[in-house]
Formats: sequence, structure tokens, C-alpha cells
Amino acid sequence: MAKKWYNYFLSVDQPSAGETEGSSDAGPRSEAPRSAAQTVAEIASSMAVEPKFTGPVANPTSFDEIYAAAQIAPPTHGYTILKIIELLQSEHIRNMSRDVKRSSLLLALEAAGVKAQDIVQDAVRRDKALDTYESVQQKALLELEGRKTQENQALKAEIEKRINEMQSQVQANNDAVAKEKERFYGWQLKKQQEEQKIADAVSYFTSETPISTAGGSNPATAAAKKPS
Repeated sequence: MAKKWYNYFLSVDQPSAGETEGSSDAGPRSEAPRSAAQTVAEIASSMAVEPKFTGPVANPTSFDEIYAAAQIAPPTHGYTILKIIELLQSEHIRNMSRDVKRSSLLLALEAAGVKAQDIVQDAVRRDKALDTYESVQQKALLELEGRKTQENQALKAEIEKRINEMQSQVQANNDAVAKEKERFYGWQLKKQQEEQKIADAVSYFTSETPISTAGGSNPATAAAKKPS
């Protein structure tokens, strides 16, 4: 006779080809038992309370730390969904068919006096812990993204402000140089005009002007440069 807790496993037995509900060669069937999906749904709904984390998780990649922070302690009999995973990966049954694996697991649980319901509850509890921690991490990520987006916007505004200030300074520097050039070239023109007046006046007293002008050079300077 099938054990009642067999239906707690996460599988739904489908009727074989040709079978219909309520018909059998042996006569009318009694009311069909609830499916595993229905049973598991009841277990999950009975554990609707979200897990509470007692402290931060130092290593988010360590699921053991997440489970510990969520106050998920292994039962005294030692059988958890993690133990089932370990058994499924063992070299003794990992290459066997699904039905053989299921039978082996049921026998192991029966021998240890463990109910399949305890395994399902442990699985649901760990899944809820992972989902809750995921939500916590996602919330932290969104908050970080929001803060950094604001910081980036402030930095971009500061960069734009500094660029405008520096461009204004560059323009001011160019304007200052252009203004000084204009002043200097204006003075230079007046200087040439002054020198020409002096040269014209001194020409009455000497055949060769000692004054440098825009159109010529100072004769005294030129003589000094001639080789002896």
C-alpha cells in the first residue's frame, strides 16, 4: 500500500494511456487522492511568512551563509533538501532512472524515520529565503543605481559648468592678447611716425640720417656691422 507521504513529492502522476477517472477493470474507483501539486501548494501556503534575516551576509555567493542568516537550521535527523540533492548526486543512484531514484529516496527517508513533508517544507523554506535575499539585493542595487545616477548628474553639471568657465577664460585670454596686440601695433605705428619726423628734421644737419625709420635702418648701426 502506498504511503500517504508519497504524494508530498514534487511530481504529478499522470494516468496511463486509456485510463479514465472512475473506471477500472476491478470496478469503480474510490475518490482519487489529492495530487502532489495540490499537497505541495498547501505546504507552501502554510509557510507564507517571509523569512527574517538576523544579520548581514558576508559572502553573498555562499548559500549556506544565506540560509544561516535566515535562521534555517538543519533538523536533528539531518535530512534536508540539500541532503536529498547530495544523495541524488552520489555515484550510487545518479545514473539510475527517475523511478529508481525516487524509490531509493523514499526508502532512505523511511529508514531514517523522516517524513517527505519535512523535506518539502525545508525546500520551500530555503526557496523563500533565497527569494527574500534576492529582493534585498535588488532593492540595494536599485538604491545604489539611484544614488550613483544623481551623483553622475551632479558631476556632469559640474563638468559642464567648469567647461563653460574654462572656455570663458580661454576667450578672455584671447581677447586680452588681441587687445594688447592692437595697442602695441597702434603704438608701433605712432613710433614710426615720430621717428620719421625726427629723421626729417635731422636731415637738415647731416647728409646721412642717424635715425632709424620704418623705411630704412640706423646708419650708425649699419656702419658698426660692416667688416673693417
